[in-house]
Amino acid sequence: MSNAANFLYKAKLKLSMNKNNTPNDIEQVITDDQILVTKTDVKGNITYANADFLKISGYQESEILGQQHNIVRHPDMPRVIFKFLWETIGNKREFNGYIKNLAKNGSYYWSFANITPTFSYDDEHQLLGYNLVCHKPNPDSLNYIQNLYIELLEIEKNSDSEDVIDDSRYKLNSVLNGREKGYDEFILSI
Repeated sequence: MSNAANFLYKAKLKLSMNKNNTPNDIEQVITDDQILVTKTDVKGNITYANADFLKISGYQESEILGQQHNIVRHPDMPRVIFKFLWETIGNKREFNGYIKNLAKNGSYYWSFANITPTFSYDDEHQLLGYNLVCHKPNPDSLNYIQNLYIELLEIEKNSDSEDVIDDSRYKLNSVLNGREKGYDEFILSI
């Protein structure tokens, strides 16, 4: 067996054996034609997942419906990004961002995520939940984001502050101020 074939065999074996969602170093890549779609209620419980999401996450529909969306949250993601995400959608605004997710088998995948609030169309215009649409991320932008996220995560791990997110938010804000952009402009411009 060649080295390349041996590597692929070991990678596939590792994928098939790791059923407990323990992170590993195997990356899955969203293809150009894949669009991952999920819907949640206002508390973040998954109410819908399309075939592309199910395929890359490795979950069956029956396993994922009703679960918190953070079931696919990768521990390499800085907490400040999710705090910002929830603040944004909680204010009924659209969120765009780069997200590293964790599949059921422990592999990971990066996506460019767009999250929008879903409203009812009655007179009360009630918030029903959120729509999440993920695409393949831009590789050049992803390289920059990965380095930034490593910095933010290190700050969160090493913070002496009571609210570790404040320290990483300070770093994120300094990056935004240095580029003279708000978060949305920054994400869409890199």
